[in-house]
Amino acid sequence: MKIKKIKINAYGTLKTKEINLKNNINIIYGKNESGKSTLLNFIKNIFYGISKNKNGKEISDYEKYLPWSGEEFSGKIEYELQDQNSYEIYRDFTKKNPKIFNDKLEEITQEYKIDKKDGSQFFIEQTGISEQTYSSTIMSAQQEVILDKQSQNILVQRIANLGGTGQEELSFKKVLDRLNRRWVEEVGTTRTQDRPINLVQNRLKQVDVVLKDSNSHLESKEDLQEKRNKILQEIKQEKEANNLISKLNMLTSSNQIAKEQINIKNKIKNENQEKLKKIIEQKQEIIQKNEIEKIELKEKSKKSINKIENKNKQENNTINYIEEKTNEQIKKQLNKKMKTNKILFSIIFILLIIINIINFIFIPNKIINYFILTLVPIEIILFIINYLKNNKKIKIIEKKLEIEKQENQKRQEQINLLDSQIQLLKEEIEKQEKEIQNEQEQINIKIKEEKQKIKEQYPNIQSEELFLIQEKNQIEQLLKKSDEKIMNYQIQLNSIQFEENTITEQLEKIVLLKEEQQQLQEQLNLLEEKNVCFQKTKELLETAYEKMKNNVTPKFTQNLSNIVKNISSGKYKRVSIHEEKGLVVELENGQYIPAHLLSTGTIDQLYLSLRLSMLDEISEEKMPIILDETFAYFDEERLKNILLFLAEKAKEHQIILFTCTSREKEILEQLGLAYNLIEL
Repeated sequence: MKIKKIKINAYGTLKTKEINLKNNINIIYGKNESGKSTLLNFIKNIFYGISKNKNGKEISDYEKYLPWSGEEFSGKIEYELQDQNSYEIYRDFTKKNPKIFNDKLEEITQEYKIDKKDGSQFFIEQTGISEQTYSSTIMSAQQEVILDKQSQNILVQRIANLGGTGQEELSFKKVLDRLNRRWVEEVGTTRTQDRPINLVQNRLKQVDVVLKDSNSHLESKEDLQEKRNKILQEIKQEKEANNLISKLNMLTSSNQIAKEQINIKNKIKNENQEKLKKIIEQKQEIIQKNEIEKIELKEKSKKSINKIENKNKQENNTINYIEEKTNEQIKKQLNKKMKTNKILFSIIFILLIIINIINFIFIPNKIINYFILTLVPIEIILFIINYLKNNKKIKIIEKKLEIEKQENQKRQEQINLLDSQIQLLKEEIEKQEKEIQNEQEQINIKIKEEKQKIKEQYPNIQSEELFLIQEKNQIEQLLKKSDEKIMNYQIQLNSIQFEENTITEQLEKIVLLKEEQQQLQEQLNLLEEKNVCFQKTKELLETAYEKMKNNVTPKFTQNLSNIVKNISSGKYKRVSIHEEKGLVVELENGQYIPAHLLSTGTIDQLYLSLRLSMLDEISEEKMPIILDETFAYFDEERLKNILLFLAEKAKEHQIILFTCTSREKEILEQLGLAYNLIEL
């Protein structure tokens, strides 16, 4: 991997900064506080993101490098991997994830896994290197080595840890000692006496002894409990039956109300039928009365006609009798009679005139003439009297006809009104009958459905007789009996409770001991599981450590020895890591001495050498070597040797050196080695 270009918009004290790097040795020069360490952290944070957690520090990296004046807290880095694919990473540090572009400037951010906590894992997927590994191998930060004796010993231990476990802060011996201490403290062994597992086992034995003598009490308790459970089951069943009967009772009540409503409608219907009957009777009475009146009227008319006809028969035989004539016919008969009388009068009057004329002419007797002449006014008077009499009769008959007509019309109106009422009542009765029938059918359907629902709700109760009961009184009697049963069961429960209370004091201790026994057994099981976990963990640690010693550590120590030999001009030929002595160095004369007896510069060489020896093991990618003021305690000879070594490494790894002196630049120029200088 080669870093090509770094662009910083704002990060800590660095603002609008662009840095171009080359593939060989790059020296980033700057005075103290010029931003070298800031740039070093910028590179790491571009790849892994910046943390907002303090992690034991006074302030978090996010707070430390956040620009104060509000500039854009962001930057970009361009790099090329060993497969010659180039990438650009732009990161806004106020956001969780960066934007990733390929060499065609196509955004490929979504092609990489995103962790909820740490964000995009693109760099780990590309190189296989975690942030911790990056910090402990690739990047060597300023002041990793401190001059005092205690710090030298710490550094030697870190070198030994790296060689033995692969991590600076992880010592196998300390881990194993800590594991054994926790094992004894949290669990205990067969050789301990006052540890958790010993205390639990001893108390469990004591509880077991006491519980062996408590079986009789427990048997009594179990018998009572069995009785209680049986009664509770019976109560449960009876309550189900009680609930079923209650629902049937409610259903019957609801049905009763519905029937009452139907009865009310039936009553109204019957009242309407009674009204209809009365109206029909009233109509019949009117019709009957009308018929009677007609008959009476006919009789009267018949008598009048007979009287007129009899009289006519006496006066004139031209009028014939017709049965069952009405007043209208009488009127017609009288009119006919008056007409006939007029004709007769006219004829008689003319005859009398003619006779008078003849008498006066041919009969000289005046007495006879006067007598005949007097017949004319008498005839006129008789005619007038007869006319007036008949005319009066006609008027009387016309009046009777008018009255009869009005009465007939009135009766007909009454009959029509009664017919309308009869029709309305018949329609209303028919409508009520349909409504009653429909409601009765709906009630029957609803009762059937509700009973089916109740059956489904209580499948354990198989009693068809209950569902056939229709009378509310019978349902209420069954409900009363069910309530009495439940009450009796409750009395039995109270009796059992009383018996239980008599042995409660004896059983309380047993119950508590049982609970304690269960808790102790659970604690013992957990402790035994924990014991197995500790045992397995120890075995796995030892196995892993053996593999590290046999497979990884020899390779590290060999690489370390070769690097130390090169950069120390053969002064230190071999470096070994022992479990007891730690880091041991072989001198030119073959003598082995502990590393902590060496000078600070030598320890610094060992630490750097171990980091460099791990580069080719942590990833298949040829990662850059980034060193920040790492050579502060190197003399001229050591610095020359390490730079020669790094120049050789630069054939495969990009070298980035952060320094505040010109020593590196001057020695590289003396050696004729190419480098790229960047000044901050």
